[in-house]
Amino acid sequence: MNDMAPGKFGIGAPVRRKEDVALVTGHGCYTDDIQPEGALRCHVLRASMAHARIALGDLSEARAAPGVALILTADDITDLGLMPTKANVTQPDGTKAEVPPRPVLARDIVRHIGEPIAFVVADTIANAKSAAELIEVDYEPLDAIVDTAQALAPDAPLVWPERGSNLAFTVEMGDAEATRQAFEAAHHVTRIEIVNNRLVCNYMEPRGCIGEYDAASGRYTLTAGTQGGHGMRGVIAGDILGIDAADLRVITPDVGGGFGTKNFVYPEYPLALVAAKRLGVPVKWVSERTEHFLADAHGRDNVTAAEVAMDETGRFLGLRIDLVAAMGAYLHQYGPFIPNIGMTMSTGLYDIPALHAKLKGVYTNTIPTDAYRGAGRPEAAYVLERLVDRAAAEMDLAPAEIRRRNFIPPENLPYTTPTGRMYDTGDFAAHMDIALKTADWDGFEARAQAAAERGLYRGIGLATYIEACAFAGSEEATVELGQDGSLTLLIGTQSNGQGHATAYGQIIAEQFGVDLDAITMIQGDTDRVRRGGGTGGSRSIPIGLPSVLEASKSLVKKIKDLAADKLEAGVEDLELMDGAVRVVGTDRAVTLAEIAAAAPEPLSGREAVKQAEATYPNGTHVCEVEIDPETGDTRIVDYVIVDDFGVTVNPLLLAGQVHGGAVQAIGQALMEHTVFDEDGQLVTASFLDYQMPRAADIPDFRFQTHNVPSTTNALGIKGAGEAGTIGGCPAVMNAVNDALRRGAGVQHIDMPATPFRVWQAIAAARS
Repeated sequence: MNDMAPGKFGIGAPVRRKEDVALVTGHGCYTDDIQPEGALRCHVLRASMAHARIALGDLSEARAAPGVALILTADDITDLGLMPTKANVTQPDGTKAEVPPRPVLARDIVRHIGEPIAFVVADTIANAKSAAELIEVDYEPLDAIVDTAQALAPDAPLVWPERGSNLAFTVEMGDAEATRQAFEAAHHVTRIEIVNNRLVCNYMEPRGCIGEYDAASGRYTLTAGTQGGHGMRGVIAGDILGIDAADLRVITPDVGGGFGTKNFVYPEYPLALVAAKRLGVPVKWVSERTEHFLADAHGRDNVTAAEVAMDETGRFLGLRIDLVAAMGAYLHQYGPFIPNIGMTMSTGLYDIPALHAKLKGVYTNTIPTDAYRGAGRPEAAYVLERLVDRAAAEMDLAPAEIRRRNFIPPENLPYTTPTGRMYDTGDFAAHMDIALKTADWDGFEARAQAAAERGLYRGIGLATYIEACAFAGSEEATVELGQDGSLTLLIGTQSNGQGHATAYGQIIAEQFGVDLDAITMIQGDTDRVRRGGGTGGSRSIPIGLPSVLEASKSLVKKIKDLAADKLEAGVEDLELMDGAVRVVGTDRAVTLAEIAAAAPEPLSGREAVKQAEATYPNGTHVCEVEIDPETGDTRIVDYVIVDDFGVTVNPLLLAGQVHGGAVQAIGQALMEHTVFDEDGQLVTASFLDYQMPRAADIPDFRFQTHNVPSTTNALGIKGAGEAGTIGGCPAVMNAVNDALRRGAGVQHIDMPATPFRVWQAIAAARS
């Protein structure tokens, strides 16, 4: 089960990130660090009401304001296409969901706070902001709906009145009749209603972009922090600008976090390009933090009712899911797909014969939602693991025991779920048992008693999870040999801080016998990298690394073939090390630079290894908390994670990914609270009101792997980028609920379990 002992490089080696020296010494290069000569600055005038008819007044004063070069409104960009929805869903009647128009700039009606109305370009950002204040917007307020649970109420205000309902689409999965029969035959049914709170991504680096246009070539250049320039190019060029993709170059410099939310095209990108063409100079826009809260896609925001049918032993017979997912005011680029993919993971690690799941996407007068780290899978795992804990309590079974009785056993793998997911490998009870032992689950009662003597409630929570990631497809990789003997990797994934240059580099280094410093990675330039799938869904390592390895092997073969002629030796007698090709056991060698010079053409290897099915990482989280009943403050005192990632490529990078994901889960579970008032104003639009996790809030994670290699992936890798967020929320909240139930008799609390909400729950239970 454990990975082989690692060498200096290659799979399993604990190589430190080569990217870090530049980043921590201030030598990174992010979008806002780039200052094109003569660039103008941009500011976006955004809606100050969540739902209103609007009319713009006379713009002459604003256009004549000091430093102003251009103001764009909806009337000025009638040649642009709409912001597209690229991932529609199929409804039970076979139809696709109707997609309402989402303009680049609002015309006539705004439907959420922060919707862009005008794009102001000036010589300085201060002058652009001052000019925006001169633009008169006449608002005629309309009733707003912000509550996901109430969006389908008969008297709810309508985001799109012409539709007659806030229902955006409906999706069903599973077998309704088989599930009905399972529930009729049940000995006991457990039901739970769960809120999965809305989140604001809050990556460290807010979005920004630079638009440029070259009149001589007729080509645009967009520089922006993205999760993949090729997808960005296709949407902007094809859907919005109406140009050939070859006429748009997308450059992505260093990116300070993405988490799914930088995968999407936002209105500022095409607007910057349009402005650059009309003015003949570069234009630059950089988001401020509060603007991020208002302008970038939000995550989560689900309300779910779930029930499980059980026999007298606690075995699961059937599962029903009724999910309402907030889409916001529009269907965002991949918005409809997010709860849909989550619903495919409804049954988790359990052998549940019958499932019927219903999804309703609803419109609200809120910022649109889309993928946020985990993208639907954390929501599904959260509902299921909270339900399983409640079922255990109602059946008088230990949380681990009810899970053990219902896990899919290893001998039944591969296993196809009721939603068609095919799990290839795993040993679910094994990683749970390791986690329980590591966390000293059996010794918890003594710790709880000691906490009670100090006036604290102590609770312990368990969650198991499985996710689908690294979806079917491929990622082309090209490894080139330079004239100086250096190596260059070109690949269309996009690092947002994950350490791609290290992970890919350690594989190349092993094949060529060189150090990481001899390898350069080229990402984030659609002119230099001919195609790419970007980064998302934990795909970059499972999908990209097999191609990197095969491309390296292809180039090594070409190098050895040339070296064999020069050294008059057999290919099988050659080895690559220290920048040269050597005859094994001798001092006869030829450098890689000499090979490059002797080659009739530049040498490279190019491969795109295809994967036919998703991979399925899985694992167990155990969280232990203490709650102060006088203040409601929750402190995590222990946190254990045992994951099955198939194969560990780099344990240092892996731990960083798992820790980061778990921190984001802790933030959602205990702190992060996106609040709109009844008029649709976002009242938590800054760090003054929206709490983020800090170092003092985070425990020392005890993390280990129990890997069972994937049979789907060429290297056995399952992927790890999102796993921490998926197992984290239910583990933390099961621990919080356990503490509150033990200490005060509280039966249920939703995320986020902030001190005030915890204190309220305790007070209500006491009264």
